[in-house]
Amino acid sequence: MAQQVADAPIAEQIAKVAKLIEGIDIAMMTTVDESGELHSRPMSTQQADFDGTVWFFAFSDSAVADDIRRDARVNLGYAKQNDQTYLSLAGRAEVSFDRAKMEELYSPMLEAWFPQGLETPGIALIKVEAASAHYWDSPASGVAQLIGLVKAKATGQGQP
Repeated sequence: MAQQVADAPIAEQIAKVAKLIEGIDIAMMTTVDESGELHSRPMSTQQADFDGTVWFFAFSDSAVADDIRRDARVNLGYAKQNDQTYLSLAGRAEVSFDRAKMEELYSPMLEAWFPQGLETPGIALIKVEAASAHYWDSPASGVAQLIGLVKAKATGQGQP
């Protein structure tokens, strides 16, 4: 049976998603490609604390960045198989060149993809604002829904 938690204060909803994402580095990011087909690829999440926004590094001329510029709708899938935690975040993405945010999020582990660090030509961020979340966090539980994360965050609705 599905659990409905959309009436919980937004801070509780965000805290629940943060707890679910904790320790899961890779998300499967799904975008809509130029032909209208769904396309998924693994992306490394670049933040410690979820606050309604998820960040990723990418190249500004990559297929994922092109997809997002055409159609901002994305889905992020997270899975932690050992404790049967699964999370699906739907939202809107944008390609960002926010240098301060890049400096905050960059780590030397990214040099495998960006050999010149933050000076790598074409380095960019993908910013995903979560609009809704569905999760499963035990084999016996049904899906729970966290709805309206962005609206509540932006308007203050649902705040404690």
